[in-house]
Amino acid sequence: MKRAYYNNTILGFLTEDSNSILGQLSLNHTNRSLEDLQKNAWVKQIHILKDQLKGINGAIYFEFTIPRMGKRVDNILIVNDCIFVVEFKVGDDVYGKHAQTQVIDYCLDLQNFHEGSHHIKLIPVLVSTNADSKHCIVSEVEKHNQVAKCNKSGLREIVEKFTDFTKQEIDIKKWENSIYKPTPTIIEVAQALYKGHKVEEISRHDAGAINLSRTSTYINQVIENSKLYKKKSICFVTGVPGAGKTLAGLSVANQRMLADEDEHAVFLSGNGPLVDVLREALARDYVLTSKEKGERVTKENAKRRTNAFIQNIHHFRDEYLNYNIKPTEKVVVFDEAQRAWTKNQVSSFMKRKKGIENFGMSEPEFLIDVMNRHENWCTVVCLIGGGQEINTGEAGLEEWISAFENDYKNWDIHYSNLIVDGPNYIKTENQRQWLFNNATSVTELHLSVSVRSFRSEKVSEFVQELLDLNIDEAKRVYLEINNDFPIYITRDLDVAQKWLREVSKGSERIGLIASSGARRLRALGIDVKNEISPPNWFLNEKEDVRSSYFLEDVATEFDIQGLEIDRTCLLWGANFYIDNNKWVYQNFKGSKWMNINQEISKDYLKNTYRVLLTRARQGMVIFIPEGSKLDHTRPSKFYDGTYNYFKEIGIEELVK
Repeated sequence: MKRAYYNNTILGFLTEDSNSILGQLSLNHTNRSLEDLQKNAWVKQIHILKDQLKGINGAIYFEFTIPRMGKRVDNILIVNDCIFVVEFKVGDDVYGKHAQTQVIDYCLDLQNFHEGSHHIKLIPVLVSTNADSKHCIVSEVEKHNQVAKCNKSGLREIVEKFTDFTKQEIDIKKWENSIYKPTPTIIEVAQALYKGHKVEEISRHDAGAINLSRTSTYINQVIENSKLYKKKSICFVTGVPGAGKTLAGLSVANQRMLADEDEHAVFLSGNGPLVDVLREALARDYVLTSKEKGERVTKENAKRRTNAFIQNIHHFRDEYLNYNIKPTEKVVVFDEAQRAWTKNQVSSFMKRKKGIENFGMSEPEFLIDVMNRHENWCTVVCLIGGGQEINTGEAGLEEWISAFENDYKNWDIHYSNLIVDGPNYIKTENQRQWLFNNATSVTELHLSVSVRSFRSEKVSEFVQELLDLNIDEAKRVYLEINNDFPIYITRDLDVAQKWLREVSKGSERIGLIASSGARRLRALGIDVKNEISPPNWFLNEKEDVRSSYFLEDVATEFDIQGLEIDRTCLLWGANFYIDNNKWVYQNFKGSKWMNINQEISKDYLKNTYRVLLTRARQGMVIFIPEGSKLDHTRPSKFYDGTYNYFKEIGIEELVK
């Protein structure tokens, strides 16, 4: 994929005719509705750069792509030992906060995801052409705490200030050809896909991306074969936490939507917060994109347009519960399918909410029954997160398999080999054997590489060993990941919050997370029962007290499952703690703790902490409170054993 609309040596740029440069930029620019506005900006940009770069050697790029964000930076300048990432605001007389954050984000994106930029000095520069000149602190700009700011006549001074002409020059060809491995957040993925980007343009280009591409390719082949031979089919996709199951699902839904509108492909999730956040993100982005095109679109109209792409699985269920008709959707992607309800949970819900007595199907069985109404073909894609069932009444994968064991013999079943070979998917040997005899096992339907924690692909392995109390293995994996994915513990919440704020740059998102059962954190001013608005928490900017940045509102496992942020502070609760080298499971009821004895409830609680421990992309700090002698609900033994266990693993403590 061509990364820039135009690139040249700086000398070549200076000697080339401006109209020729403009022509190349226009030729590569695909959005014709913006052409006049963009052309005028380019004309001024070219004039300023030709004036400011006289006598400077290096390379120049216009409209350099930033794949993870689905955006392009105005200019990249490579001069000796420096890469200047330049954002122009032609005609502006102020240095806007949003623009400053944006150009820092571009630098962080290159630093984190572009192999050739990992250890190179990246300088964020904002050129507001009509603004006053501004002084900058070199060390703060180099650490990406500040932006170098200048007007139309100040760029040369910035280049000379940051460039060390005694240092070895950057190998430009090597830099150009180095691997780019972006790992977008699921919010960025949804926005980019909806805008028409292909998954290859916004995802990694290493082994993890190959894995993801093979999964998408296999599912598309199943869909095409189902259409051709008029078959009904289902694919069960598994993956380690953060491996890109939701990315794969969104990609397939988007590909099918573009391939054939008559398929009415849809992405469904029972994860209410995820649906709300993605829908809000798409609507906000659509309003912004329309505004940039000079079109006026209200938020309400944007939501009506974007909501069809992502829907709540329960609304889908209720639609076809009320009407015994075949669905319009021929391709349906169910995210987090393990969270679908058991027969008892559905029966209870139907009786309470719908007035329906003796509803005899589990949610998986009913959803399959709905899709089975098609006379010829359909394809269902189930994205399965093993070990992530966190709600009472969640069926897990077994209920889906049971539906096919008992009925629907004409369906073609394709499943990830890990469903049979792995420990977290099916508990009974009978179901494993049934699958082996009646379905097709394929490695392509398992996503084995985490792409959430781009700094370390072993974070999920570490979390597994930690929760399984395999201390030697946890120590080993921790030593492997800690340089790239820092994990700390602390007993001082102020210290944890200070660390989050200090290490995060640009728009890197930070936030407090905790188990919904960590009820006695309330004594420390943290109320996990206080419901948040996930769209505000995940999407709003730093100045908004409702945003995660403010470190006031706490997201629980229900708010954050399926989503992620850059750095988290996990507030550890007394509902799950170490005593005598074993986990203790408890619920707080009334005024005291009650032991949890049912194995399924224990699994839910352990999975809660598995979810919380795998939400960060770049690092986390775990806050473990001190006990209180004055509070019988918070004795030291509820915290000290866990703290000592983490210390024994080797996790470094943050102190004042």
